[in-house]
Amino acid sequence: MSDTPDLLFRTLADPTRRAIFERLCRDGEQTVGALTAWAGVSQPAVSKHLGVLRLAGLVRDRHEGRQTHYSAQLRALTPLIDWTQQMAGFWESRFDDLEDLLKRMDQ
Repeated sequence: MSDTPDLLFRTLADPTRRAIFERLCRDGEQTVGALTAWAGVSQPAVSKHLGVLRLAGLVRDRHEGRQTHYSAQLRALTPLIDWTQQMAGFWESRFDDLEDLLKRMDQ
């Protein structure tokens, strides 16, 4: 089994990292300065979170002069989407079985 879903879950488990990733998804490319002004945490903390997101493949950085711009990499979520779909199918099947059992019990 691939470690990718575990890495993505661990990375996105932190609320600050998740919020930074969500902001990049919603608002597009941002500089570290813009993310720091919005996040309410220090610039070193934002940079550390961005580094973790980058290592997980969730963001990409682009250097322009003295600034670094970050953007979300939505394709990196594919393993989580696949896992969620598998789990949804599993639970739908279980609930269908439970519904059938309850109908039989009512008869």
